[in-house]
Parts: sequence; structure tokens; C-alpha cells
Amino acid sequence: MAAETSAKIIDEKSIAKQIRDEITIEISRMKDTVGVVPGLAVILVGDRKDSATYVRNKKKACESVGINSYEVHLPEDSTELEVLKHISGFNDDPSVHRILVLLPLPSHMNEQNILNSVCIEKDVDGFHPLNIGCLAMRGREPLFVSCTPKGCIELLHRYGVDIKGRRAVVIGRSNIVGMLAALLLLREDATVSVVHSRTNNPEEIIRQADIIIAAVGQENMVRGSWIKPGAVVIDVGINPVEVSWVFFGFFTMFTWMRKVQKGIVSLEMYVMRRLARLLQLLLQFPGELDPMTIAMLLSNTLSSAKRMHNYK
Repeated sequence: MAAETSAKIIDEKSIAKQIRDEITIEISRMKDTVGVVPGLAVILVGDRKDSATYVRNKKKACESVGINSYEVHLPEDSTELEVLKHISGFNDDPSVHRILVLLPLPSHMNEQNILNSVCIEKDVDGFHPLNIGCLAMRGREPLFVSCTPKGCIELLHRYGVDIKGRRAVVIGRSNIVGMLAALLLLREDATVSVVHSRTNNPEEIIRQADIIIAAVGQENMVRGSWIKPGAVVIDVGINPVEVSWVFFGFFTMFTWMRKVQKGIVSLEMYVMRRLARLLQLLLQFPGELDPMTIAMLLSNTLSSAKRMHNYK
């Protein structure tokens, strides 16, 4: 065992707390200096439980760092015009520095029309076409980057993971996480491959990866045997299943059953005895990238307020 490298689990909650503490200090300094308090507005349409939970967590996080929180909760059968009306009001409100429209929207609404109506200077999740376009272009800087992929890169930075020149694989190509994560990795000078439902021989591609960001809603898509020694894995895909969690400690090992939101990386990765040889860093979310996503949301809101008031 002396020659083996133990797996290390990234503590995203601890990192997120560090970021929130930094934001709290900056908001207090900004309020004392120029009398401005950042404001974040959230629009939720429908009654999705995961979205409602996200809104509650976001509200608590805003209160903890000193950000003003504004919320609009519309019923599922609301019209697109009603949503656009609220967005327009927040666009014109100087006390609101960021606007977040929670996705997915009901099927009768045109998602792109609604996202495009958010003022680019208040585009909290970086979904405006101009922000994504700037992200994709060399030499251009987006005003904001989507919170979940930004959180993945921030975790790599804060754990001292060298991205430049490394082979990175993103599993999933959604506009919300996968595609944006790939663009961010390219900006960090990684050599990036994207694996999706139409990819031939995904195992062969994943075996070469130094960094893997898994962002697709299909459980057990990645097998532990596919991960090469020293790889870094960030799993932001979620699926509700019954699993038996086995934790390896320095002195003890214990097992129990519970209901969890499990990511897409196979349980083999955790229970196989050779786990210690497979990974240097392993991040498994029992739900979602909630702490880091919300930390990036707060960070983007602060950055927007600073930019609008020309505050350094």
C-alpha cells in the first residue's frame, strides 16, 4: 500500500464556504465605501421541487453574505408575456444587479426568447448568446460564466490541479453545463474531448483523460476500470437510486443503505479495492453541485454590482 496513491475526496462545501466568506468581506467593504448592496432576482415558473429547493438555498446564501434577494414565483400555466414583463421590470431596476431565470421552463414557453430578454449586464448564469459567444472566442471575455461549470473550474484551481496541456473529457453537451465546461477547459489550454450519446467507443476516450467532468443524467455510464491512475473526476450528473455506500477510512470501513441522489460515475469507482490506485482526486456530489453553484451565483452577483458602479 505504501506505493499506492490514496483517493482524495474534494470537499466542495469547505471551498464554497471559503468563497462565501470572501464575498461577505467584499460586500461589506462595498456597502461601507459606496453605499451599494448587490441585488439578485430569481424568476421561478412552475412547481419543480428541485428548483424550489435551489431557490430556498439561494435565498439563505444571499442573506448569509449580505446580498438582497428578490423572487418571483409564477404558476406553471403562466404566459410567456408574464415572464417577460417581470424580466423587463428587473432589467430596469437599479437595485437588481443579476437576474436568474430557473430552467427548465414550461414547454409552452420559448426558452431562448426569455433568456435573450435578460439584460446581458445582469445575465447571472451566462446564458445570453453574447456571453456564450464571447466565451467561445479567443481574445474575447464574457461578462459572466454559467455558475455550475464555473464552479467545476474553480474547484480545480483551488485544489491546485494543473489544467494546462492536460487531456480533459467532458461527458455531456448540454447548453447549461457540458458545452460550457468544455469551452472553459479550452480557455485553460486543456486538450478537450466531449463524450455524448452518439459517441463511438467512449471508454477509449475516457481512459486517456487526466480530467473528467461528467454532466449527463445517465447512471453508471462511467466504469471505475475506465479511469486511469491520477485522474481527477468531477461528477455533476444526478440520478435518484438506491445505493450501498462504502467509505474507506484510515482505520475502519463501514457500510449502510440510504436514498441518495447519485451521479453517473459507476459505484465501482468507490467500492473496488483498487480505488486507491485509480484516483488522486475524486469529487462525488450527493445531489448536485449545489454549494459551488450557489457560491458562483453570489460571486457573479457581486461582480455585476462592482461593474455597474465602477467599483474595484
